[in-house]
Amino acid sequence: MTQNILGLIDFSSVSDDIVSKAAELSKVYNAKCWLIHVARPDPEFIGYDVGPDYIRDARAEHLMEEHRQLSDYKSELIDQGIDCEALLVQGEILETIHLEVEKLGIDLIVLGSHGRSRLYELLVGSVCEHLLKNSKVPLFILPAKK
Repeated sequence: MTQNILGLIDFSSVSDDIVSKAAELSKVYNAKCWLIHVARPDPEFIGYDVGPDYIRDARAEHLMEEHRQLSDYKSELIDQGIDCEALLVQGEILETIHLEVEKLGIDLIVLGSHGRSRLYELLVGSVCEHLLKNSKVPLFILPAKK
C-alpha cells in the first residue's frame, strides 16, 4: 500500500513536472506527499568564525530562496487538498536521500532525469542512475524537458 510519496526537487526545468506528478499520484493513492530538496552542506570555511561574510550571506540567501520555493510548492498542493510536507535538508545528496526515504517510510519516489551526456554521468555521476541501481522503493522517473 502506498502511503508516502516523495518528490525529489532540484529546482531544474523538470521540478514543476515532479511536483505535479507527485501530487497526482498522492491523490490516486490517497497518500501523503513529501517534497524534498537536498542542498549540499556548507563548505567548512563558511563557519561562524571563519570565511568572508559575503560568502556566508550569499549562501544563506540562496537557501532561503530554495526554502521559499519549496513552501510555495507545498502551499499549492495543500490548496488542492493534498496532505503535503516540504523539507529542505542539507547533506551529501545520495546519502541524505536514502536516510530520508527510510526515516519517512517512503513508498514511491518521483524524480527527474536530466538527459545529460553519458560522459557527464561517467565523470560526475547521476542521482537518477544511482537510485535506479540502489533504491529499495519504486521510482517514477520523468524525462528531461527538451
